[in-house]
Amino acid sequence: MSYLVLARKYRPQTFEDVVKQEHVTRTLANAIVSERVAHAILFSGPRGTGKTTIARILAKAMNCEQGPTPTPCNRCRSCQEITNGNAVDVFEVDGASNNGVDHIRELRENIRYMPAHSRYKIYIIDEVHMLSTAAFNALLKTLEEPPAHVMFLFATTEPHKIPITILSRCQRHDLRRIDLDAVSRHMAFLCQQEGTRIAPETLGLIARESGGSMRDALSLLDQVMSCAQGDISHEQVLDILGVVDQKVLFDMSAAVLAGDVAGILEVIDEVYDHGHNLKELYAALVAHFRNLLVVAMGKNAERLVDVPAHEYALMAEQVRGTSEIYLTRILDILFREESAIRFATDPRLALEMAFIRAFQVKPALSVDTLIQKLDALAGGTYVPPAGGRNHSGGAAANQVRESRPAPESRSGGGAPLRNLGNPAARNAPSPPQAVQATAPRPAADVSDPVAESPPLSAFNPDDPPERSWEKFVERISDRSAPLASCLGKCYLKALTPERLCIQVGGNGFDLKRINKSRELIQQVCDAFFGRSAELEIIAGDRGAQTDDKKKKINQVHQKRQAALNHPLVEAALEIFDGTLVDVKIL
Repeated sequence: MSYLVLARKYRPQTFEDVVKQEHVTRTLANAIVSERVAHAILFSGPRGTGKTTIARILAKAMNCEQGPTPTPCNRCRSCQEITNGNAVDVFEVDGASNNGVDHIRELRENIRYMPAHSRYKIYIIDEVHMLSTAAFNALLKTLEEPPAHVMFLFATTEPHKIPITILSRCQRHDLRRIDLDAVSRHMAFLCQQEGTRIAPETLGLIARESGGSMRDALSLLDQVMSCAQGDISHEQVLDILGVVDQKVLFDMSAAVLAGDVAGILEVIDEVYDHGHNLKELYAALVAHFRNLLVVAMGKNAERLVDVPAHEYALMAEQVRGTSEIYLTRILDILFREESAIRFATDPRLALEMAFIRAFQVKPALSVDTLIQKLDALAGGTYVPPAGGRNHSGGAAANQVRESRPAPESRSGGGAPLRNLGNPAARNAPSPPQAVQATAPRPAADVSDPVAESPPLSAFNPDDPPERSWEKFVERISDRSAPLASCLGKCYLKALTPERLCIQVGGNGFDLKRINKSRELIQQVCDAFFGRSAELEIIAGDRGAQTDDKKKKINQVHQKRQAALNHPLVEAALEIFDGTLVDVKIL
């Protein structure tokens, strides 16, 4: 007799022998006892989970000489024939190779005849979704009203490919993936029956590679038993199956959490030298970090993480003291890099770059810690730790931080004025990165109310031209906000008791708009300065605009430096452990 593989040798023969499909076997057993077994049953689910096996057991239960019974005897003629696969009244049809309408017509012709010696004539059609549309249509009437002595048992891994007209005529049972512990325990039982000793962690490795399929697990176990003699070690199984040890994943996650760049690169180099598939390694690592995140969350983690008990304990130990936010950010980076690694011509380089990006993620503070630091900052008791970070100002920022020279003021040529047509922008408190042209005040002065500063409304002959222009545009905004927006792009070219010269720095539209509103500007000008002055509006020349742009760039740079060195900005970066990305001049 030829050798029988473990999957066939130890195929379950009763409902009690089926592993982790109690929701299906219990339903069928109760249906047999209550004589409510449907004439057409569909078993669906992943590969290797017991669909065809349960169909055979049901056929034995219905045709057993002591039945129908939920516990077939496995000794009578009908049970023995079904077990051996030569039953004359139980037909196993491969739907992939017998998928034509002619095969279904032949089946319809045969079901008219009574069974040879059994109670029912049972048709088991495996991979039923492979039948053609014409074959399904030919089966409809027979499936809906079959003879009393006929039963149909269907099995499929893709029920969504079956027409709804067929599904509506069947009682459907969905089988589930088998968890790792159940697969490991069943393989340990079979190893005991075969007299083979394999460590539990090695069985867990085989179970993980099976992907929840018992048949795949037994096939791998058969391969391991055939390649090794005597006691089988964990290293032998790794070499035989060519898989990455879970220890490698734990080493890589530990290096990521510890910020050990050299350690992670060494692990990648070792895996690469052993010839493992780096893309499969990355997929396993993403799943590993997902499990770490679920364990860190804590709620129902043991049910949501399908790993052996000893690996769960290692995960719980590894994520202790690590925030969920930090793990989420790392998992997000790894998940976003998955497509790049999958399609990379050099997966090793792409894998190393993905981890380098992950190392740039700094651990986030907890909400309670942030609240405590904010309270301390608000109360004036917060003390930044020594050796603070130099965020983005570099050596220049440190030099400015030491000397803090006042930025040079603008000259009479004038720089463009902003936000003068928006009263809300005028009255709002100035943020640290706002249009502050002078060095920032000490932290104690930052909290001073803005209302104490003099209003921008009355004309003062001692004010510089830029200040007077700001007040003038403010007066314009009270009458016409769009016009104030256009004047915000202009310059005060000259201001004398007899003449007010405005240079338009915008485009031709702004010039037309201002000329159209010359009468309004003249009225506001007379009311603001308290005298009648000649209003002159000229277009700015390209050279002057270029000089103004250079001045504007220099002033923006000075404001950025001032905002960068502001005590509030430094304290916020220190508290939130953040990085300064950009400074916007409002």
